[in-house]
Amino acid sequence: MAQQPAHDSHEAHGSLKSYVIGFVMSLVLTAIPLIVVLNDILDGTAAKVVLLGSAILQFVVQLVYFMHLKEEGKPRYNLMVLILGLIIVLTIVAGSIWIMTYNKVA
Repeated sequence: MAQQPAHDSHEAHGSLKSYVIGFVMSLVLTAIPLIVVLNDILDGTAAKVVLLGSAILQFVVQLVYFMHLKEEGKPRYNLMVLILGLIIVLTIVAGSIWIMTYNKVA
């Protein structure tokens, strides 16, 4: 009976190149809002859009390059758990905002 190497039981991890790319992208996506805010390049809604856009892109970079979400096997349990967690968090945040908005004392 041939033995299978113990290394096959672990999922594949990213290469040094992918980690460096992810790290550099994370640094850039952190520096952009920092530069925009500290130098007063944008104000109001435009600054908020840049901050939110950078945050979303940072989230995607973290998922792809460091959590290896794209390299997942057929049953995408990690993705399903992530989506469930996002739904729960968004429900709590939206519910809290709704309560704070419409629960005014007369």
